[in-house]
Amino acid sequence: MLKFIPVIVFTMILSACSNISNLTLYQQLDGQAGLERLVDSFINQIGNDEQVFHYFEYANISHFRAGFLNHLCVLTDGPCEYTRDSMVDIHTGMNITEADFNHVVDLLINAMNEQNIDHTVQNKILARMAPLRKEIIKI
Repeated sequence: MLKFIPVIVFTMILSACSNISNLTLYQQLDGQAGLERLVDSFINQIGNDEQVFHYFEYANISHFRAGFLNHLCVLTDGPCEYTRDSMVDIHTGMNITEADFNHVVDLLINAMNEQNIDHTVQNKILARMAPLRKEIIKI
């Protein structure tokens, strides 16, 4: 009987891992509540950052928060439909530099770390966001 215990434990671990991989990113982030914690942490990161705060200085924070929540919900396969302006429309005229774009990505990573989001999940989110880079950097 004792020789079967490691096999049972191993099977249970594999089962748990496969269940995690079947979850959407939205579910792995704890759904809407997790997205809200992440976005709030990200907004705090931006608000305390001298390098990029000027891009957001006159932004309507509640509008930005709602839009970014909606964007992340769709991006992570949540139960949402993107209803906001395009990335091009949002960022046209902002003259965002590549360095500042990269810095904002770093702030998002800091926010994800602050929320204890697994690095595998972080990488999946960033991979889904990466194609948007060309729509945001326009100088």
